Amino acid sequence: MPNINNQEILNWQAFLKIKAAESKDKRLSHFYNASTYDAETKVRDIDFVALDFETTGLDAKKNSIISIGLVPFTLQRIACKEAKHWFVTPEDKLQEDSIVIHGITHSDLKGAPSLLRILEQLLDELAGKVVVVHYRRIERDFLHATLRGLINEGIIFPLVDTMQIEADIQAARPKKVIDWFKKPQAVSIRLGSSRTRYNLPTYPPHDALTDAIATAELLQAQIYHHFSPDTPINKLWL
Repeated sequence: MPNINNQEILNWQAFLKIKAAESKDKRLSHFYNASTYDAETKVRDIDFVALDFETTGLDAKKNSIISIGLVPFTLQRIACKEAKHWFVTPEDKLQEDSIVIHGITHSDLKGAPSLLRILEQLLDELAGKVVVVHYRRIERDFLHATLRGLINEGIIFPLVDTMQIEADIQAARPKKVIDWFKKPQAVSIRLGSSRTRYNLPTYPPHDALTDAIATAELLQAQIYHHFSPDTPINKLWL
């Protein structure tokens, strides 16, 4: 699987047009044809969708998606009534150590559809919006790898990574005098820790829909504190 996270796409609209023409799967072609925003569009004019996966592990090549949560939002509001949540039959075995983390059990997944069954609906929810995640190596890599296995085509799209934004913000903070003499303790950029810095409420972690809502709220706070509603989207997306 190519390391799509390191690709630099200078013109997402043109790139997605090419992908639409190349794609052999009608669902993917429709998704790409929905295109995306002009790079200079202000974030206040963007329709976002926060996306979160729960998985059987952290390796997209070996593990698989078992839960998907998403919620559409803008800088002004989060559309909780339009939120979606699915359990998904895993492509590999559900491991006990992952159950401890996300709490999703075999009984939760009994009768759950395969990702292929809900793929059209999932892509329709994402199409034309800017996807927002907290740590792109999960959502982007897992969806790409899963589709490669199911339909022999991966997927790539612009997204905003709130973890990367928080990492950049923390790295840009001016050093204190004591930091020159004593190595400062690393600041956590996990979702819950990042939210705490903006006085956002504490939510139970590792639920796909709750984490999607938490990610949407975090991006709203990050833009309010460190950017502007007039910030062009190309300053944030990857």
